[in-house]
Order: sequence, then C-alpha cells, then structure tokens
Amino acid sequence: MTTEAPVIEKRKTTSRNIKEPSKYKVIVLNDDFTPMEFVVAMFMTIFNYDQNRAHNTTLEIHHQGSAVAGVYSYEVAEQKCIDASQMAKNHGYPLVIKAEEA
Repeated sequence: MTTEAPVIEKRKTTSRNIKEPSKYKVIVLNDDFTPMEFVVAMFMTIFNYDQNRAHNTTLEIHHQGSAVAGVYSYEVAEQKCIDASQMAKNHGYPLVIKAEEA
C-alpha cells in the first residue's frame, strides 16, 4: 500500500497598486440669459440642494463666472451634466454645465 503525500500549492503573492477612480467636478458657467430662479430650481432638482445652498451657489456663479456644483465619479458627473443641460434646453436656456477632472 502506497501513500501519496498531499500536494501543497504555493501561491504567488502579487502586489497590486489599486488606484481610486478619478473624481470629476461638475461646473456651472454663468451666462446673460438664464434666470437665476431657474438655476436655483435646477440645483434643487438635479443636485438635491436645499433652497439656501442653491441660492448661494447661484450667486457665486453670477459673481465669479462659474461654480462647482459637486464632485462625483465620472459616470455620475456625466449624468448630472446631461440632466442639467437637458433641463435648461427644455426651458429654452443656454446654460452650460461641464465636467472636468478634479
């Protein structure tokens, strides 16, 4: 009777540097045509801002020329841009919303 020794596998340990996904800023640009009331409503609808934060961010856009609406993963930032741009377009406003790497 022969007994075979159990086979022991030795696994290689590999080191991987896993990098967090990049974040993207959603930026709303000022224009001379889109009413501030619409921008406040857009922030509340698309970005879930409360009235005060939406108003203050809209004033920042008005005075500074642009403001960051939020920082998200690429997919979320892209969708926020699409939703906000579509909302503006549906109301006839040329509001520009863009995403750029944070």
